[in-house]
Amino acid sequence: MPTYLSPGVYIEEVEAGARPIEGVGTAVAAFVGFAARGPFNTPTLVTSWSQFAQTFGEFVEGCHLAHAVYGYFLNGGGTCYVVRIGGNGSQPEITGPQAELGGYRVIAKEGGGRAELVVEVTEAPATEGQSPDDRFTLVVKRGGKVQETFESVTVRRGKDNVATAVREKSRLITLEEIGAAVPAKPAPQSVTLRTPPAAPPVPARVGADEYVGDVAGRSGLGGLEAIDDITMVAVPDLMGAFERGAIDLEGVRAVQDAVVAHCESMGDRMAILDPPPGLNAQRVKEWRNDVAGLDSRHACLYYPWIKVFDPASNTSRFVPPSGHMAGIWARNDTQRGVHKAPANEVVRGAIALEVQLTRDEQERLNPDGINCIRAFSGRGIRVWGARTLSSDPAWRYLNVRRLFNYLEESILNGTQWVVFEPNDDALWARIRRTVAAFLVLEWRKGSLFGLTPDEAFYVKCDRETNPAESIDAGHVICEIGVAPVKPAEFVVFRLAQMSGGTSLISE
Repeated sequence: MPTYLSPGVYIEEVEAGARPIEGVGTAVAAFVGFAARGPFNTPTLVTSWSQFAQTFGEFVEGCHLAHAVYGYFLNGGGTCYVVRIGGNGSQPEITGPQAELGGYRVIAKEGGGRAELVVEVTEAPATEGQSPDDRFTLVVKRGGKVQETFESVTVRRGKDNVATAVREKSRLITLEEIGAAVPAKPAPQSVTLRTPPAAPPVPARVGADEYVGDVAGRSGLGGLEAIDDITMVAVPDLMGAFERGAIDLEGVRAVQDAVVAHCESMGDRMAILDPPPGLNAQRVKEWRNDVAGLDSRHACLYYPWIKVFDPASNTSRFVPPSGHMAGIWARNDTQRGVHKAPANEVVRGAIALEVQLTRDEQERLNPDGINCIRAFSGRGIRVWGARTLSSDPAWRYLNVRRLFNYLEESILNGTQWVVFEPNDDALWARIRRTVAAFLVLEWRKGSLFGLTPDEAFYVKCDRETNPAESIDAGHVICEIGVAPVKPAEFVVFRLAQMSGGTSLISE
């Protein structure tokens, strides 16, 4: 309590008894794969397809990363992180002939391609302290066409300096001073610069360690551990590399195991896995059970591959479905909420499917947690499964696991104020009020099952959960139970035949 010495009116700010818990984001994807350019082994935030294309390039033959990210945004994704692998982290250096123009070295920028640089002197009126021949024009041509023109530039310091103008405006070249002295005006001449071929986006061989990476070095999957808001992880180029022979089957299993282990260790992430291409229903069942053999509540598998248009080859091609599925998760969370199973949703951008599944085939795949993508007449191509790869019935459905991820992370972030507070009955009551208020809101959204909040959840934090020995150890134990809603996976209408006709009663 403050000490009051002078008569008057005073205002005190007091803290509320319960602090609100805000829900965390549920739809931030991370993609690991190959790209035409961009930084290696650096998780890069991308919020649109145009931003991805500007940073990592567009569609490249033999790469699935660009198609996955495009499908993610097309289907409703909003934010993702991209990790480019397949290189040592360094960009190729400029090689080939370099032109020296009066004390300048002219270098073609990355992506400039074949650039012909023409330097010529033009007549210019004298200015104070300069003679007419101080100025010249710099022209950059590519393919015989003028791309950039820098008129009436000079080597002297000032706003018309040629190096300054090129640095601020040129997209194709850079100028570097060779010596410390003021460069001399270049003589009229023409030189040709060629940029070196870029490193191949798809390496001939790739090991599992490229995907797994290292936490300390922030590479591969390891680089994603430092980012808290990621909720789903996909490796779309893994099966493409296996298809090309760049990685063997043991490497594929090692990478998928590492992705699942990463999601399990982080606790609030889901691994969206792809099957190998070209498998029929029986073979994908064998792959899931006998080869991959995964059993995790933090992983799911979608089948089959989907056909999309490929601008790189101007034809259509089959791509892994993980990127499009991540976008559908994001769209579903925005429109309905994380408690709604991300199924019975149209796959935007899908032209066809690699395998046209029948109902009988799906009946053999669904119990094994293989989420099928099917084409329905008049209804388009839709996701027709929402299961995890867990053998535990309690964690069978994707929306249940993702709902718990959301609740756990939200409560964790929203109760950080509890740390170092006096561990007594007053604190426990504040914790109960805070958590209960949050869960009531979730129940009203339809996330929890029950006609009343008492049926939907309970929060227990009292002397029973916090005995003396727990208090002495500095622990506060709060027990929370929730009843999640589960999807109506099997809808059954029971029809019975009734006798027809009516009876007439007369008095």
